[in-house]
Amino acid sequence: MTKELYKLWCEKATGDPDLVKELKEMEKDDKLISDAFYKNLEFGTGGLRGVIGAGTNRMNIYTVGQASQGLAEYVNSVTDDGKIAIAYDSRIKSDLFAKISACIFAANGIKVYIYKELMPTPMLSYAVRRLKCDAGIVVTASHNPSKYNGYKAYGADGTQLGPDEANKVLAIMQKTDMFGGVKTEDFDLCLKSGKIEYIGDEIINDYLACVEAQRIETEADLSGLKVIYTPLHGSGNKPVRAILKKIGITDVTVVPEQELPDGNFPTAPYPNPEIRQAFECALKLAKDKQPDLLLATDPDCDRVGIAINTGDDYRLFTGNEVGALLLNYILERRAANNTLPEKPIAVKTIVTTELCRKITEAHECKLIDVLTGFKFIGEQISLLEERGEENRYIFGFEESYGYLAGSYVRDKDAVVASMLICEMTAYYKNSGKTLCNVLEEINNKYGFFRDTQISFTCEGMTGMEKIKGIMDSLRNTPPKDIDGSPIIKINDYEKSVSYDIKNGSHTALTLPVSNVLSFFAEDGCSLIVRPSGTEPKIKVYVGAVGATAREADAKKQSITEYGTKLLGF
Repeated sequence: MTKELYKLWCEKATGDPDLVKELKEMEKDDKLISDAFYKNLEFGTGGLRGVIGAGTNRMNIYTVGQASQGLAEYVNSVTDDGKIAIAYDSRIKSDLFAKISACIFAANGIKVYIYKELMPTPMLSYAVRRLKCDAGIVVTASHNPSKYNGYKAYGADGTQLGPDEANKVLAIMQKTDMFGGVKTEDFDLCLKSGKIEYIGDEIINDYLACVEAQRIETEADLSGLKVIYTPLHGSGNKPVRAILKKIGITDVTVVPEQELPDGNFPTAPYPNPEIRQAFECALKLAKDKQPDLLLATDPDCDRVGIAINTGDDYRLFTGNEVGALLLNYILERRAANNTLPEKPIAVKTIVTTELCRKITEAHECKLIDVLTGFKFIGEQISLLEERGEENRYIFGFEESYGYLAGSYVRDKDAVVASMLICEMTAYYKNSGKTLCNVLEEINNKYGFFRDTQISFTCEGMTGMEKIKGIMDSLRNTPPKDIDGSPIIKINDYEKSVSYDIKNGSHTALTLPVSNVLSFFAEDGCSLIVRPSGTEPKIKVYVGAVGATAREADAKKQSITEYGTKLLGF
């Protein structure tokens, strides 16, 4: 089967010279052919994501074209006057995939709005809502290495497609011949005719105004803050610098070798603000500049990571720590300023630190748990909007460095997060504190929570089978303890059941079906296991709780080792 598909592609896939060359080079390599053609690149709620190259299991103009034809036909099935917005980042072929998609949408009778240059993912969500589009796409693979690209699809509310919508698009795709069944027109001709229209500066300015409106301490003097910022060769460079300038932070040094767009990411092979390697260039620059804060956004600028000057070094903060700090800051300062709404609501994912629960309880703020994926946080905002209560939403975040304040978009936004992190850092600096001091205060007040994530890459067909085997084994023969502490509850989100081990009873879970298993121990610690929805990985989330910092740190390390062995790595 793979050989037949390979031969078909050699005959038909002539629209991109890079593909022609690659197909010729893999001619005598059965393993390469198998990996490229053994399955179709999966389209789900995360859209498409995969290695760039030739084959049905790769990101290329044909797999992207098939997805765009599927999305176009889906939009045409629900409206007679469809509109779709498009954004893209700095990745290899992102602009090509974006323009090809625009041509396909236009050929299907859909009005297309596309940004003139690379823009952050949240600005796509904003454009969909602001221009009243029926759908949107952003071409990005977020923080993956350079060999990857992706295609995120959004609904009319500005959130990523839900399972039902994604399945409808997939059903159309499966019936579409990617070589003969995809409609297209010329991009420049579509621009002249108005079928495709560039998104103007007014939309960008309106977006930045919405971001600025999320400020907490609007009168605070922020001019004394020193920042080093790196966009990691991505789309955050212009909007992040623009918003910091708007709020009065002018001492911003951009890492020069990472300032300009470059999909090869020559200085950051893993352009992920979750890891120290992404900060290496900024850390070298910091030796002379001695800033208060290092700030890094990923290539599509929906995630942000930070490091704080401790005097001797720079301490990298986890996504859980930054999220807890922002949540605490927003609740405390808005309460002090009398801008906190009645019955405020915060939202987190099930794999995000339980420290948030302590913080929200102290401020009489409702905390909603959702499945992993920011679209579920976006859905909660949309539900509030339907009831005219979106002002109750104050903050949402996930442990993987994604944050959102405000309801102007429905996805994580590193632009607003960068602004609030800088404001928060400056506010505490003016009070004689660093974020390290504030986090210590929070721990002393609410308890010592230590959270971490470990992930294991399992690529190709064998990797996919291994991940399935691990999940089946854990589901059919669950562990009895977490590092010696008896397990008292198991949540199986695929079966939508919560098992009370102590009482031998079970209750239904109300969240959507998802291949996730959560194990909770008697001592308050936890393990959550899930396959990634966007990468060939299986992830384990460790939650440790201790009476002291030392105890919590020791538990985190011990449970991490336990979880690694449990999965067989």
